[in-house]
Amino acid sequence: MIHKNIPENHNNSRLDHAATLLFEDYSRSQIQRWISQGNLLVNGEILRAKDKVHTGDEISLDPVFENRVSWDGEDIPINIFHEDENFLIINKSPGLVMHPGAGCHDGTLANALAFHFPELKKLPRCGIVHRLDKDTSGLLVIAKNEKFRSFFVNKLQEREVYKQYEALVVGQVIGSFSIEHPIERDPRNRVKMRVTDSGRDALSHISLVKFYGGYSHIAVEIKTGRTHQIRVHLSHQKLPIIGDRLYNSRNLIAKNTSQNLIKHIQSFPRQALHASKIRFPAIKGAGFFEFQAEIPDDMKSLIEKMQ
Repeated sequence: MIHKNIPENHNNSRLDHAATLLFEDYSRSQIQRWISQGNLLVNGEILRAKDKVHTGDEISLDPVFENRVSWDGEDIPINIFHEDENFLIINKSPGLVMHPGAGCHDGTLANALAFHFPELKKLPRCGIVHRLDKDTSGLLVIAKNEKFRSFFVNKLQEREVYKQYEALVVGQVIGSFSIEHPIERDPRNRVKMRVTDSGRDALSHISLVKFYGGYSHIAVEIKTGRTHQIRVHLSHQKLPIIGDRLYNSRNLIAKNTSQNLIKHIQSFPRQALHASKIRFPAIKGAGFFEFQAEIPDDMKSLIEKMQ
């Protein structure tokens, strides 16, 4: 994955024009194809070639060539939480990558969608309009047509999509508070993000669900959708997520934790983070759609052992 930021002299330019100038090794037609396939993202989201980009926007390009990955349908089980004429709501299992790309050529959610809903192959990224990290579980919106895809992407950009997550963290949370620290990619490790004054604005609201003697079950509402935002913000706040191998690499343990609980925490196979609620405006009328999914069994089991 190649990452670049939009400079001031390309502010308010078309995405395909700006990206062609930034990625000089590739033709404009290649850039346009990768935009339509979802291999070129702006701040982690899909845009159209004609959409405008602005100074500081991060462009992420996975220059996938035809023989490297497969977008073919694969019979991979997916949990369909809700379906209507315009969209699907998927309750994603942990361990499932969103779409093919560098390091993961198939076996993804996009491959599953192409199998179960072949008509989605006509849409960029098989209708995937936002993302969850591989090891984060929870609710995802999948567009079923171009009209809704464009509508939802616009609502994301306008910050009209409400997202709430639940996490199990090391440390004590009291009441509720906000974390407002800018985030950018770590130049020393392109896999990671970091808090820095020169980053893009990022805002997370934290509230306690329940405290378990050194560990907290929390709810997190994000006002912005930066890459790894919750994981970075909580780690920076010294509230690392249990099982987060990237931002809690030392696998911290709270004081006075029993040996039995230490064993379960250290063996927890993924970051204990779940996208539990999503709300967005209806494409017709003045109402909203809202969906909520309880935390999965692995997080429930860990909570039981904390009690």
